Amino acid sequence: MKVLVTGAAGFIGMHVVQRLVARGDSVVGIDNLNAYYDPSLKQARLAQLAGLATFRFERLDIVDGAALDALFAREQFDRVVHLAAQAGVRYSIDNPLAYGDSNLRGFLNVLEACRHHPVEHLVYASSSSVYGGNAKMPFSEADSVDHPVSLYAATKKANELMAHTYSHLYGIPTTGLRFFTVYGPWGRPDMAYFSFTRDILEGKPIAVYNDGKMMRDFTYIDDIVDGVAAVLDKPATPDPEFEPLAPNPGTSHAPYRVFNIGNQGPVALGDFISTIEDALGVTAIRDYKPMQPGDVVATHADVSALHRWTGVSPRTPLATGIRHFVAWYRDYRQDRKTAAPGG
Repeated sequence: MKVLVTGAAGFIGMHVVQRLVARGDSVVGIDNLNAYYDPSLKQARLAQLAGLATFRFERLDIVDGAALDALFAREQFDRVVHLAAQAGVRYSIDNPLAYGDSNLRGFLNVLEACRHHPVEHLVYASSSSVYGGNAKMPFSEADSVDHPVSLYAATKKANELMAHTYSHLYGIPTTGLRFFTVYGPWGRPDMAYFSFTRDILEGKPIAVYNDGKMMRDFTYIDDIVDGVAAVLDKPATPDPEFEPLAPNPGTSHAPYRVFNIGNQGPVALGDFISTIEDALGVTAIRDYKPMQPGDVVATHADVSALHRWTGVSPRTPLATGIRHFVAWYRDYRQDRKTAAPGG
């Protein structure tokens, strides 16, 4: 297949490109390489992709609708994996307009491009954040997600609604994937596991919010990519059992689906930090702090719908995934020191 991957220089995007190329797909990747975090990490990810024979990268911002439409017209993609977005729950508190541009206007541009240059399937990134104030565990796609607690979460819920509209009006098969706290090599430096590892190695205190009384369904990158690839291969279809009098938010009368991708095993933040300490062989200096605005206390994914649809289930234990990340981080950190002037 010929596949467009937006956000190809991002953490998940890079790994998805590698998987699709390895299995024989032709991939075009786009990214705006913004400075939300150090662009040198994004450039380093692209360097990992540079030698792939069936991959080509273009610097392009999805907010530029005309440029995106021209790309679709020229390339005639079979399928699209849309991962480009302004990420981060806490960043959305201070920079809300960035989320309106990328996550709303940018996603609308992607939908319009898929409408005017029809594709077989649009798979896009949603987030576990959409569950917001829900207290029922584990989180199910059949649950209501009408109480977001951050603007980031609200934009991801909006993406699901926008996708449903285009599936209904224009018959575009769309599948949203609610990712649960993704971690692993080449990850984002704004994520807790990355900053914890960096600060522990540098002997700095780590900020532990809500006094450590948090739980997250940490999901290793390989499990995420397994889910993305499997879903991409099975375009969304109308649910023959959809009942308008008691609608399931995860399916529809239209070719529309939403799935959780999580590890099905939430881990307490304290235990998570201990796992990093074990992998590093260093004890953290823990600085306990109150809950931050926009955060939720716990996440826990029910992935039974994804398994029924694709046969995929997460398989990576946290200790294994953290060891892989720490090994990568040590190498990456050393490479940066060596490359620095005077290093």
